[in-house]
Amino acid sequence: MMRESTYINGVKVFAFDRRENLLDFIEEQKKILIAINAEKILKKDPKLKQIINDNIGYSDGEGAVMALRQKGFQSVKIPGAELWLDIIKKLHNEKSFYLLGSAQHVIDKTIDKLKKEYPSIIIVGYQNGFLNDDDKEKLINELKEKKPDVVFIAQGTPRQEILMDELIKEHPALYMGLGGSFDVYTGFKKRAPKLFLKLNLEWLYRLFNEPTRVGRQRVLIKFLYLYFMKKL
Repeated sequence: MMRESTYINGVKVFAFDRRENLLDFIEEQKKILIAINAEKILKKDPKLKQIINDNIGYSDGEGAVMALRQKGFQSVKIPGAELWLDIIKKLHNEKSFYLLGSAQHVIDKTIDKLKKEYPSIIIVGYQNGFLNDDDKEKLINELKEKKPDVVFIAQGTPRQEILMDELIKEHPALYMGLGGSFDVYTGFKKRAPKLFLKLNLEWLYRLFNEPTRVGRQRVLIKFLYLYFMKKL
């Protein structure tokens, strides 16, 4: 199945008008799913940009949706914090999974909760997100041995994308970067209230709770300028 895509500031983004269409599209893919938002669109990181352009970038942020629509594409916001669970819900009876990321107590609780919610899920392995070079070699060997169909990596950008790019060359599968999604799923971190989500102000809620993000949020001003000037 072919899907429409376009380049926004040199970053390739696929356009999906429904979440279900994305889920259908990726079911048999052996690529990396990468959440695209305003920050990633403007990030000056050639290596990260190349990884995105070689894989499947989807509109996780409202900025990506706005830019796609400006270019004439039908698109909806698809939050990665929800998408990985949609993937599990759709594929847990037919695909196998490997999870990596967060602290040990978070990944342990994530696995316990998934097994309770999806008793038939096949989780072939998991570990926390703190890897040294020896751990990475062991991880590669484990992926080759257990051959999971889907691999979730929760480490944050660009660390998770760089790791997934290395892993997919050793073990082809569907990979997805999750940032802090395990922490949200297990309740160790709270996602924005529904009102903030409805108004597309999740970034503002996160800024209230993590003031150190202010430097990162300045990119939104630049993004909006480029958007209204139609320079994306």
